[in-house]
Amino acid sequence: MSEDVRELLPMPEDWSRALAVVAHPDDMEYGAAGAVAAWTAAGREVGYLLATRGEAGIDDMPPDEAAAVREREQLASAAAVGVERVEFLDHPDGVLEYGLDLRRDIAAAIRRHQPELVLLINHHDTWAGGALNMADHRVVGQAALDAVRDAANRWVFRDLLMEGLLPWSGVRYAAVAASPKATHAVDITATFDRAVESLLRHRAYLEGLGQSEDDARRFLREIAVASGRRFGGALATEFELVSL
Repeated sequence: MSEDVRELLPMPEDWSRALAVVAHPDDMEYGAAGAVAAWTAAGREVGYLLATRGEAGIDDMPPDEAAAVREREQLASAAAVGVERVEFLDHPDGVLEYGLDLRRDIAAAIRRHQPELVLLINHHDTWAGGALNMADHRVVGQAALDAVRDAANRWVFRDLLMEGLLPWSGVRYAAVAASPKATHAVDITATFDRAVESLLRHRAYLEGLGQSEDDARRFLREIAVASGRRFGGALATEFELVSL
């Protein structure tokens, strides 16, 4: 069987806390929220960390207004899948830069949340179909992977110690959603409707894109069905699992 059609393995279950680190409101909802709903329903804790407030994401809405709207929508969206802790780092949307400031902020959050699993959105140059990925996704994903190591080393970002944030070396996995190199998956048959509801709570954003509720549901179902073909036929969410 070729690598492109290999069967996906079940995600590991030997963890209790996860932290999703993404660039924008809506990043988790375009495909990964169904897995989050399944995990929280099973009693696992998942937190969200967003590098921006998505202020550049709605073309006909001024950034200050968009930031407030998208923050509210993200909080409602997270609640739909059982996520209670949502943090925003306030880095500038659309022009994120890889660097020490971003790595430090993510490392600090990892020390606060103490996850065993870190969730990311595709940080590779392209999506599975070959389309070019956007810069913010690439930057945040790479910074988050590096911040996992930073969070474990007390002599990196030593000012965090002064804030009471002790090293955390308990991250065992990073899981990259929407990766062109997917290896694992989660059955979301029972939580698909919650995933759809989570995306639909980004109402202003979807309207800005000209997408209807039916468009959003159809998009998520197509992805889940395609992933499920490599995962026993169930509706599924794919991840590239990186062992740490």
